[in-house]
Amino acid sequence: MRGGRTMKTRYLSLCGLFLVLFSGGGHWAASQQDSSRIRVNVVLVQLNVAVTDHKGNYISGLRPQDFTITEDKIPENIATFEEGDEPGVAADTTADGKPPEQQPAEQQSEISKAAASLQHLGANVFVLFDTSNYMYRGFVFAQDAIADFVRSLDPDYKVAFYSYSRDLSKATSLTPDHKQVLRGVRSTVAGDDAALYNCLLLTVKDAAPLKGRKAIVVFSNGPDNASSVPPENVAELAQSTGTIIYMISTQAAEGDPVSTAVFERMSKATGGKAYFAKNWKDEKQAFASVRDDLAHLYSLSYYPAANPNRGWRTITVKLNGKELQKYRIRTRDGYRLSQQAQTLSSESASSPDTGGESSPN
Repeated sequence: MRGGRTMKTRYLSLCGLFLVLFSGGGHWAASQQDSSRIRVNVVLVQLNVAVTDHKGNYISGLRPQDFTITEDKIPENIATFEEGDEPGVAADTTADGKPPEQQPAEQQSEISKAAASLQHLGANVFVLFDTSNYMYRGFVFAQDAIADFVRSLDPDYKVAFYSYSRDLSKATSLTPDHKQVLRGVRSTVAGDDAALYNCLLLTVKDAAPLKGRKAIVVFSNGPDNASSVPPENVAELAQSTGTIIYMISTQAAEGDPVSTAVFERMSKATGGKAYFAKNWKDEKQAFASVRDDLAHLYSLSYYPAANPNRGWRTITVKLNGKELQKYRIRTRDGYRLSQQAQTLSSESASSPDTGGESSPN
């Protein structure tokens, strides 16, 4: 009993720490210059946007000027733009109608650096596999579906393979070597109770500082019965760090109304999707759908305009022009600016010696 309380306290402490460190939506990065000075730089906000028609077909060929982004109803200038697996580029035009070359010199420089940092990044994909005692039946079929998914990914993608039961096991760290990931998939064995939300929080923490597109693909065979971290905290952290969560689950989890609602709500909040597979063929199809989604996402980034809001900031993305209004958009709907990020950013703005390398998130 005492050990259970200790583990619960540890996970709650981790949750609080991660929300402080990473809930700024990729808006600040800090490094310790010396014992008394912290260097901070406010950086880009990156959005991953899926555009589909009413049948779910992806719409390609859109341009930066086809999108309008607002944060708390404040228009934002699109700094960089990327379609699918194509290299990122500086946006042709921005929300104020001016091309990058007509922006202030400092802004031109930042936009150019941001575009360069997105070149050839591909995507970062974390696969989180349920190896709890829920998974004894159908375990091998799930492994096969995950292996096929890894093989199908673009060679430029970096992939990590984690598994979870009561604890998180990082079988393969993020790597471009997909064969190494496949070996990690085959090495997994079934385990204890399922602490999905605890382990998902730790996975989001690993994805948080990465540049470019980043996604977590969760395969779950049942409800969470061992976590101390609420799913709402996990969803908010993923939203605020620009991490997409895709949930792939079997009927065992779908049979639990609470899990079904949580999985759907969490994935939708981060710009992802939830799938409920009836059999192993459906599992493979769900993974194929995730692969297609990652390959067709538009990545747009912007420097937040002045905004007095120090809490949750709502992001809205719309398509311009009557002909595009019929299409549907899926993306995250906001982020929370942490109190420490606000303080550090204010200190950075008032000090001529502050700086730091920016990294889009």
